[in-house]
Amino acid sequence: MADFSTEEGKAANKNGILRALFVGLALIIQILLIISFFTRLSRYAEWVQNVTEVIALLMVLVIYGQHKTSSMKMPWIILIMAFPVFGIVLYFLIGLDVSTRKMRERYQKIDHVLFPALKDTADPADLEALKKENPAAASIAQYLQNYASYPVYRNTDVEYYDDAAKGLEAQLRDLRKAKQFIFMEYHAIEDKESWWRIEEVLVERVKAGVHVRVFYDDMGSIGFITTDFVKKMERLGIHCRVFNPFAPGANLFLNYRDHRKITVIDNRVGFTGGYNLANEYFNVTHPYGQWKDSGIRIEGPAVQSMTLTFLEMWNAVRATDWDDPDALRFLKSYHYTAKEPTGFIQPYADSPMDDEQVGENVYISMANKAEKYCYFITPYLIITDEMNHALGLAAKRGVDVRIITPGIPDKRMVYGVTRSFYNGLVRNGVRIFEWTPGFCHAKMSVADDRMATCGTINLDYRSLYHHFENGCFLADCSAVQEIKADFDRTFKECREVTDEYRIGRRGTFKRLWQLFLRLFAELM
Repeated sequence: MADFSTEEGKAANKNGILRALFVGLALIIQILLIISFFTRLSRYAEWVQNVTEVIALLMVLVIYGQHKTSSMKMPWIILIMAFPVFGIVLYFLIGLDVSTRKMRERYQKIDHVLFPALKDTADPADLEALKKENPAAASIAQYLQNYASYPVYRNTDVEYYDDAAKGLEAQLRDLRKAKQFIFMEYHAIEDKESWWRIEEVLVERVKAGVHVRVFYDDMGSIGFITTDFVKKMERLGIHCRVFNPFAPGANLFLNYRDHRKITVIDNRVGFTGGYNLANEYFNVTHPYGQWKDSGIRIEGPAVQSMTLTFLEMWNAVRATDWDDPDALRFLKSYHYTAKEPTGFIQPYADSPMDDEQVGENVYISMANKAEKYCYFITPYLIITDEMNHALGLAAKRGVDVRIITPGIPDKRMVYGVTRSFYNGLVRNGVRIFEWTPGFCHAKMSVADDRMATCGTINLDYRSLYHHFENGCFLADCSAVQEIKADFDRTFKECREVTDEYRIGRRGTFKRLWQLFLRLFAELM
């Protein structure tokens, strides 16, 4: 294991940060060179400027006609109309989706193999039972089944963890029991103490003949690990892959990241939630005060949806990754008797490779279906007009709508944009709370003591539109009550800022600055 107390270890730890700075600088230089090229041309040829303006107008018309929310289209339209050259270059580098065509095809190819097998693991009677017992939750489950292809299950147990450290301890216990395979997919892995505990167990399981795979997002982990991490894993017998390596140059797929957090053990036990595998998530370190995160452990047939989600990403992220022709061997059905057989569990995933905003639609549906209350907790609050309207309308209907955000930010610029949404929400009756002990990274919702979600999906553009995400929809199980109880405890640790932002005491300059930052909200 790496020793970061040595000079060699410190240098290795800086490698990721330096690589991020180098790539970011390369991208900025590239944008400036392109802008400079067009600017110089426009000085000597009036027709170049005219052509640029025509291109800008055509692009605005094309963007306006796209089947996207206006909240995603208007920032690009404003940027291109106000700064044609800069806006056009930035849109082609980041906003255009042409680079995803081949990747979409790869996902479709593996999905045609995996999802039919998943249907065979589910019992249609489970959804029918939910329709009778909880029609509001059943409508959301029906949507997830029809448009995300993830079925709802009974006979699956769920355990909720109100602290990431509790989730880690449970994972370690279950990892030690693995007999066939271990799959781990995380946005960020830090090669330090918390990971070392996991790594030690993984190595022991590899020696016992267990097949182990680790998958992580390069940008999410770029400040935590070195480029040698994959080689290190392979030396230990652990199969390892990286999502979308961060490199200099025009990478049109750069805007899409793998934000999922999944551990699957033998297709029988699964873990997900808000936390990554880095020290700060378990309060080993405290860069932003106390860290609030959460997670769940599920055991039973519903785990197969999480196994499929991992296999989809493992086999589709690169053209050379389809090396799992017998992937269905990991999705074998088995008998399980749950301790709480009456609850309904529905793991699901969201992908930017389709035009269905699954994560956002589930959150909107929670607000729409709520009759008494609907609570959310999120580290970032950068939402579309549709989400804003749904939350405000629910509050106007008399639903107690509350949102918890951090008291201490991890990204001050993003925090400013988050707070810029407060006024519009509180004017419609939504209550806003900031968690004073530190940074809350949990991503959850709960409504009416009957349904809840727990997973990786933030209330921001990146999670809702650009990231690969996953979550779990829960109905009529004890975990829903536990999540509600955690919300109640957390509210007591918060400062309510509803009245403060209803009045709108922000200065003119601050309001203008926050509105300007919203133009780049899609990139935050």
